[in-house]
Formats: sequence, C-alpha cells, structure tokens
Amino acid sequence: MATTAPTPARPTVNFITGNKNKLTEVKAILEPAIQVDSKELDLIEVQGTLEEVTLDKCRRAADLVGGPVLVEDTSLCFNALGGLPGPYIKWFMTSIGHSGLNNLLAAYDDKSAKAVCTFAYSPGPGHEPQLFQGVTDGKIVPPRGPVFFGWDAIFEYEGETYAEMDKAKKNTISHRFKALEKLQAWFAQETAATTS
Repeated sequence: MATTAPTPARPTVNFITGNKNKLTEVKAILEPAIQVDSKELDLIEVQGTLEEVTLDKCRRAADLVGGPVLVEDTSLCFNALGGLPGPYIKWFMTSIGHSGLNNLLAAYDDKSAKAVCTFAYSPGPGHEPQLFQGVTDGKIVPPRGPVFFGWDAIFEYEGETYAEMDKAKKNTISHRFKALEKLQAWFAQETAATTS
C-alpha cells in the first residue's frame, strides 16, 4: 500500500497592525498559502532608516507576542527631496495631508517618487528578523480617487493613482505585493528545506 507524504502545515504569522486596510491587502496577497492572524500592538518607532525602523519593530513585537510576527513599514520617497518624507510619511500625512504633500514638491519639476514597503518576519523572541522589501516607482499628483487609505490618492503608477485602481490590480503591482512576493518565496524555500 502506497503512503503519501504528509502535507506540510501552512505557515502562520501574526501581522502586527492596527490598520484594517493594510490587513485586508496582506490577507488578499498571502492567503491561503500563509495564514495571517493580526494583533494590534502599540510599538515605539525608533528613528533611522526604513530597514532599522522595521527590524527594531519586529524584535519588539516578537518579544511581546512570544511567537512568529510580521511587521511592516512603508515609505513614500520623493526623489526631488532626497528620499523624504521616507519612513516618516505617516506623520507627514497626519500633519499636512494630501495637499501639503503636493505642496512640498511645488518648487520642483521632478514629481517622481518611490513607494517602498519593508516587511520583517521573526519566528519569535531571540531570532534575527528577515527583511523583505518591495519598490514601485511612480509620481506624486493631486489627489484622485477615494482618500481613505493613506496616500494612495496622490501616488500615480502608469496613469492611475493607487486609489483609482481596482484592488485586485493594485495587489499585483504595489510595493506591498512585491515585498510579500519575496516573503512567500522565502517561506516556500524554508518549507522545502525542512521537508526534504
């Protein structure tokens, strides 16, 4: 009688976020291959590069949760401003909004920008996190489309702002998708290594 190899259990991560829009996107991209649970933690964010901020958040979250965690940090980098506001986009968005962000570029012809998403995964306390980063090039435009999800309404990619795009389309080209694609590939490689 032939025996079949057991199906490996799908990985589970605790995505640390209080942002329901991010949670929806992450679940849409990762599931069903990776089970996404969510936890909301109030994590202190250090100042530093996007990578330093994300790694620190991941270590703190792993200690608090005591298990596998996934954290994310997103940057919006204006090329004319040397990459600013970068990892501080959340605070800029809260303080000056869509119009203020556009006004930052008023004196510049260069409206190009990079949307950068960095995820960090840790299997638990004491493990050094793995980083996964995705970048989408676009440009900053006056707001178009729904304005409920961060700066999506001012970031244009190939003629459409993120806010104007169908969610399924956005989830195949966005900075978040590109980072999560790398995460999925890493999990697949880890699973293959442990089952071979």
